[in-house]
Amino acid sequence: MQAICPLCSTLSEVFFTNVDVYYKCETCHSIFLDEKAQPNEVDEKKRYELHDDDTNDGGYRKFISPITSSIMKDFKVEDEGLDFGAGNSAIISVILEESGYNTTKYDPYFHNFPELLEKKYDYISSCEVIEHFYNPHKEFKLLKSMLKEGSKLYLMTEVYNDEINFASWYYKNDPTHVFFYSEKTFQWIKNEFGFSSLKIDKKLIIYDN
Repeated sequence: MQAICPLCSTLSEVFFTNVDVYYKCETCHSIFLDEKAQPNEVDEKKRYELHDDDTNDGGYRKFISPITSSIMKDFKVEDEGLDFGAGNSAIISVILEESGYNTTKYDPYFHNFPELLEKKYDYISSCEVIEHFYNPHKEFKLLKSMLKEGSKLYLMTEVYNDEINFASWYYKNDPTHVFFYSEKTFQWIKNEFGFSSLKIDKKLIIYDN
């Protein structure tokens, strides 16, 4: 069995099989779930609605802090930001707005205002979102198009490496997680879309535009 990588369009071989089939791309070094196993929009939204995203929860705020603290270090309150894939709670926006930041929320299920995708921003954040991309090439092209010159893109996701036992890796067990990135994948994205630099710090990925 083979499948076309949705990021770089390389024909990829089966990497792992349990109930579902996963492929590994030898060009961009990603792993992706077989298209037939991807949830439909109704099931996907139901899954997101189960998330316990209490914006007052200290643990949740700490989890999100690599992004929020980086933005507050790198940008001023008057700079314009976008919380892409904000989710129902939009916690990144909530925390930044508490400090006076001007951050807009976008989410295809909970804050669906497509006109926001026509604007350009000083920074874009996207936490625990990119692993849900069915078409990552299309989504990263969109994200790049919304960034001003000198802006930054902040991402958070689990980064796969060869020391991880994929069979027991918890991150693949969420049925809405369909695309997984290695450090080489993020480097491929940098080159493909023309970001000026890339920084990876555990789960935090930062692109400079």
